[in-house]
Amino acid sequence: MKDYYQHVKNHLLELDYDISHENTAEGLFVIQKESYGIKNLIIGVAPPIVILEQFIFDIKTSSIEILQSLLIKNRDIIHGAFVLNDDGSKVIFRDTLQIENLDQNELEASLNSLSLLLSEYSEHIINFSKQ
Repeated sequence: MKDYYQHVKNHLLELDYDISHENTAEGLFVIQKESYGIKNLIIGVAPPIVILEQFIFDIKTSSIEILQSLLIKNRDIIHGAFVLNDDGSKVIFRDTLQIENLDQNELEASLNSLSLLLSEYSEHIINFSKQ
């Protein structure tokens, strides 16, 4: 059986991401690449998928306008999407990838999608986090 955890780790290191925390038993990484706007991105290796989650902001007040804006923006996101946590209090970027044939370009595309989203939508995110 393929060591998927090590496979994902090798891709992250090749892409020059800083692994600030890892838990092999649980299949988790926490990675950083602040020059790309990525900080404390959680990657879970859970065959048959890899899950990427990045906390974006807390929702202080439920606002139809904020949620509607996030849903509209989801249409523009190349890989992944904005989602809410289980109790609806946090906005998270989430993407899932199939692990069986995961290659470096595919993982990089998901990470680049998040980086692009954060750079082009940062003013909205900041404003939403203040509401």
